[in-house]
Amino acid sequence: MTPVRPTHHPAHPLRRELPSTAAVLADARDFAAMRRYRTFPFDDHRGYLRQLETLLRTLAAQGVHTTLCLFDPAAFARYCADHGLDPDAPASRSRYTAAVACTGASLAYDGTPLDLLLPLLTEEAARRESCDRATTLLARAGRCATCGEDLAHAAFTRATAALHHLLAALGEGTHHLVCTLPDPTGSLRAYLHATVTPDDTPPHLPPSETLAFCTVLAAALAQPVTGALVCRTIPTTDDHPTDPGPATVRGWRLRGAWPDPISAAEIFDAYCTDPETDEPIPPEHRVDHAPGLPLPPPPGPHCHP
Repeated sequence: MTPVRPTHHPAHPLRRELPSTAAVLADARDFAAMRRYRTFPFDDHRGYLRQLETLLRTLAAQGVHTTLCLFDPAAFARYCADHGLDPDAPASRSRYTAAVACTGASLAYDGTPLDLLLPLLTEEAARRESCDRATTLLARAGRCATCGEDLAHAAFTRATAALHHLLAALGEGTHHLVCTLPDPTGSLRAYLHATVTPDDTPPHLPPSETLAFCTVLAAALAQPVTGALVCRTIPTTDDHPTDPGPATVRGWRLRGAWPDPISAAEIFDAYCTDPETDEPIPPEHRVDHAPGLPLPPPPGPHCHP
């Protein structure tokens, strides 16, 4: 008798034409929150992540494009309540995943290991949340009590001008900018990476990151509380491309509707003090602390709420 060999059916040709979406429980606490549902089939977070990564690799090997987003149990519960869905049903989790992929933070899976991809996805989600909250703050800013100008528009104009002047003052190098604004619901934070070369006039900036950064910066310039702007610069040199030299850190207060430079001692104290315990911490190796650079005066009149 001829032995019967198993037949391997190739994936349907349309499978490569249909993108996939996966929502991941990146945080162990979020994973624990989902275990209360009877139909949730996992009981170990690390094992869950291993299975997810295996699935992502399998889909990629089949030529399937997969978008990865974050699964938020609290937002999922609200979504089910708003749409009359049973949260303890796989179909509900699938519908939520499809919805959050359209509106929330997402990254395309490109084969990068999950332990490296998840921090990027979490950072993207935090960036979007800060941008959304900053937009809300600007929408509530109202109009200038003196001239009637829209305060949100004026603040955004100042923010874009401040970024332009800041990059011009910093000059050549790779600059990592961080803008923070205290808020009762948690600090707003935005990041921007910019590399300035002699040929960049003006420097090329990533559009989505720049918009988010300027939105948070505008909100900081429009609020009565004091925000902060910090820049870490790594010099670019053709002489030693693998060893460009020490980084330089500078800082500015965000108050009075315009960045206000702080001293080298102040930025040193900020970087070398634990924010939770106020205890001193050792300075970073090969990092110089320098005073913030003065910027030209802000454009237009100084508007007030």
